[in-house]
Amino acid sequence: MLILTCPAQLQRLEGALRRSLPLTLPVYGAVMNINRGNPAGMEVVVDAWPEFGAVLARRGGEVAMGTPSWVPVGWPHRGYRRAQDTHGCLQEGVTEVSKAIAGAKGIELDISHYYTYLLDPGLRVGSLTAAHLDLLNKTWPYGGTARSRQYLEELLRLFPSLCLRDGAGQPLSWTLTDPFGAGTHGYTLPAHRRSGCMRTVLVLASRRAQARGFPSFGFTATGNRPMQRLQEELGHQRLPGLCCYILHNPGLKRD
Repeated sequence: MLILTCPAQLQRLEGALRRSLPLTLPVYGAVMNINRGNPAGMEVVVDAWPEFGAVLARRGGEVAMGTPSWVPVGWPHRGYRRAQDTHGCLQEGVTEVSKAIAGAKGIELDISHYYTYLLDPGLRVGSLTAAHLDLLNKTWPYGGTARSRQYLEELLRLFPSLCLRDGAGQPLSWTLTDPFGAGTHGYTLPAHRRSGCMRTVLVLASRRAQARGFPSFGFTATGNRPMQRLQEELGHQRLPGLCCYILHNPGLKRD
């Protein structure tokens, strides 16, 4: 086994692991940290270089035991390639090896199993721009008019907004800020609902509002129970009383 210490080799390894995501996630994150200052004092061991087949990330100076992050990548033997292509087999054999080492040393193991969840790497956090006005005007229940479009344009121009974008840069879920400092016009495209997009948007928007010294709050329609539940799950408290929005002739002169 070879310990990689050369910065160029570590950067090359990171690139190779990135191309095999999400299968290489456990060790990829460790290599990223190593290449960004190595705050935990980790090291990376490979079976060969540059044609490596196995990667071990561990604390510097440790032997290969304990709780390493291990991922086989491009293993030349066909059996290991099959394991690499099967989700759940990336750490195949680690449990057995750990048990054998623990048994030889008289150590009791406590083994737990976990699922891995990954946010779609194609999703990006961004802001809305004037190029998205037609989309906003179309999806707002009170939109569709020249006046509503002008109102939305003012919100985008004067106040912060936040959205999640897909790989093509198109907004999937978003929230705006109104002149009262409230989060408003929260919306997720139907095809992306029930996937946690709005939860992510609201959490990030709350952090940004607090960083600017603003309270994090917003108004939710009395009939919008899903959004009410989401707000409550995020720790928002429903205040007594109701807030009324009065729109004069909202259905007139739609384009």
